Amino acid sequence: MGLFSQALADGQPLKQLNIGFQKANILALLKARGTLDEALKKQGIATRWTEFTAGPQMLEGLNVGSIDLAATGDAPPAFAQAAKADLIYLAHNIPNPKTEAILVPKDSTVRNVAGLKGKRVALNKGSDVNYLLIEALKNAGLAYTDITPVYLAPSDARAAFQRGSVDAWVIWDPFYAEVETNAGARRLQDAEGIVPHYTFYLASRRFAEDHPDIAKLVFEQLAQLSTWANGHHDEVAQDLSKSTGLPQPIWLRALARMPFGTERMTDDVFRQQQSLADTFTGMGLIPAKVDVNHARWSQDK
Repeated sequence: MGLFSQALADGQPLKQLNIGFQKANILALLKARGTLDEALKKQGIATRWTEFTAGPQMLEGLNVGSIDLAATGDAPPAFAQAAKADLIYLAHNIPNPKTEAILVPKDSTVRNVAGLKGKRVALNKGSDVNYLLIEALKNAGLAYTDITPVYLAPSDARAAFQRGSVDAWVIWDPFYAEVETNAGARRLQDAEGIVPHYTFYLASRRFAEDHPDIAKLVFEQLAQLSTWANGHHDEVAQDLSKSTGLPQPIWLRALARMPFGTERMTDDVFRQQQSLADTFTGMGLIPAKVDVNHARWSQDK
């Protein structure tokens, strides 16, 4: 954006908030409930919701200015920073380590993570589960090179897992709950005690700095939604079933291990994100060192 355009943007009332979401995450639930739209409408602000298939694509949208806000897991923000995205961490969900796991078919002879040596493992490259796999292998005394990663999007990985062309699949809910329910997949290891697995609420720096009151309103809405969602699993499952097309029982299975809770960023969470970024850099998946602290919001400093 040029200096003249920036000057016009600064200090001007917000007319429209552009939010990116995935149909299986909390922003889809916020969209379904309609409370944020109502709160913004009272201030004369329209809301535009744009669906994305995954976090990396969403953060690309954030980087080019097509959206102002997004929610993704742990890994995409580090990769986005490496790609020079000027984003900030607005807040995070409480850790959800039980909602992602390394799975094997029900009749697999593999009984633990060490048994994955020499095996083909499906996963989404550069995602949260990529980090889980790296750390779980390390804990089992294996290197990443001891397995053959098969980089597939969830839908393709599900098909590969079903036909037996991969030996294991590292995946998150609700895909995790679906394959447990419909294919009897067996969990080798979830993320508990290995990696925290956060959902982060992210904003473009320009939006967050120009409109901190709206950014804080979004945080408040997410905090209220989290409290409500923890006590209303049936209604949450109904909303997310409509959003995703997955049956409510699958969502109820996922929600049973998916506590909601929205919190502001802390030094400890930033340290954990730096460790994640450094891990990917050390493996060559991120080309250069990322300074996660550069993505702090001025309101938190």
